[in-house]
Amino acid sequence: MLTTPTSTDYLEPFTAAFDAQRRNAPRMALTTAAERIERIRRIQRWVVAHETDIKQAMYADFRKPSAEVMLGELMALNAEIRHTVSNLKRWMKPQRVPTPLSMIGTTSRIHHEPKGNVLIIAPWNYPFVLSMRPLVSALAAGNVVIIKPSELTPHTAALISGMIAELFPPDEVTVFEGDAAVSTALLDLPFNHIFFTGSPAVGRIVMTAAAKHLASVTLELGGKSPAIVDESADLQQAAGQLVWGKCLNNGQTCIAPDYLLVHASVKVPLMDAMKKTLDRMYSPDGQPVAASDSYARIVNRSHFRRIKNLIEDALTKGATITLGGQTNEADNFIEPTFLENVTDDMRIMQDEIFGPVLPVLTYRTLDDALRIVNQREKPLALYIHSRNRQHTQYIIDRTSAGDTVVNDVLLHFGHVELPFGGVNNSGLGKSNGFFSFQEFSNQRGILKRQFGTLKFLYPPYTDRVKNAIDFLVRHF
Repeated sequence: MLTTPTSTDYLEPFTAAFDAQRRNAPRMALTTAAERIERIRRIQRWVVAHETDIKQAMYADFRKPSAEVMLGELMALNAEIRHTVSNLKRWMKPQRVPTPLSMIGTTSRIHHEPKGNVLIIAPWNYPFVLSMRPLVSALAAGNVVIIKPSELTPHTAALISGMIAELFPPDEVTVFEGDAAVSTALLDLPFNHIFFTGSPAVGRIVMTAAAKHLASVTLELGGKSPAIVDESADLQQAAGQLVWGKCLNNGQTCIAPDYLLVHASVKVPLMDAMKKTLDRMYSPDGQPVAASDSYARIVNRSHFRRIKNLIEDALTKGATITLGGQTNEADNFIEPTFLENVTDDMRIMQDEIFGPVLPVLTYRTLDDALRIVNQREKPLALYIHSRNRQHTQYIIDRTSAGDTVVNDVLLHFGHVELPFGGVNNSGLGKSNGFFSFQEFSNQRGILKRQFGTLKFLYPPYTDRVKNAIDFLVRHF
């Protein structure tokens, strides 16, 4: 008899794994910094020993170049591991806090305790690092973890599943592969914290499911991240950064520049520089981009058609292709494409593109540019290319974004001392370094009375007691 996602037989493995981890969570909460560091180092050693396997899995999934696996996946993971291992003992120590006058006679501290049962739902675009980085932080905080990798990158999901089975007992960390039905079944369980990376639409589903159990969430989402290039920018530098940021992983990066706002006076030289940069990166010997071994592919046919439909919708409504536009459905190939004459009624200016297509708009005043940015949801990232400090600060002061990078792109994701994450529609919560450790921890306030008493404020509320209360309220 076939089971369904709601049948007892279908749900039993998820429930059993969750219950086993919940029973083990109190023991994990008592682990020392040394014990947690040893678990994290297991991941580090495994990655070093299986670097070739990781590269092969992602090439099999969507032809991700090995250099981009190293740059986009393993560099950020290794930095996170090193930073966490170096600082975990300090992070775990109780933090003393000052004593206000009204609390004389007490001492207070903040203790970071693990939240408990954690679910990590990872995406397909950076399937390894976006599974492992939150795992490192969850283990650093002393949690038990279930990982749900994306079914859209099955080779990498299988690799992660085998890796975790080799490194951890299932009552500490385990993996469930499968489609959306698996995610639905897992989301029905009473996790203490859910870490989700994906689209805002699915993020809302995750948050709704978490609300049933009042679970906390970290949502790393996306949106339309703008890049603003003003008339003072170093155009050659900006061109290289924008092309790299847009075409890395074939544009399937949540913090990729999603549309370009360039000052009208420098549009022509910037576009010329970007076209030359594309040739240097992907056609250095005159070969077509499709022949480049440095250029990944769209992850599957469905996403290929979605992006192609965005292009066709824009063209139908008056946009023009000024570079690229070639596609090959059999290979899920889309050439780097610049679109101009785009307008707000086009879906490409409404939906996150998640592909190697860049809409280009011009502006004449910064206020014109900011109106375009601010009429949309707050982005995950905002990029400013300018050598004018006043312009840069003007933009920062009048916009809101998860993070902002000036005169570069993407780098903030790998900066372990900066919080990474969105705001509102582009995400909730922060990751990277100590911010991730906090995200997976309950910051428990502990107050201890050392001497004195407040019993002079206890009932009955005589005039003397009321006068004492009035004095405290007014002066402390």
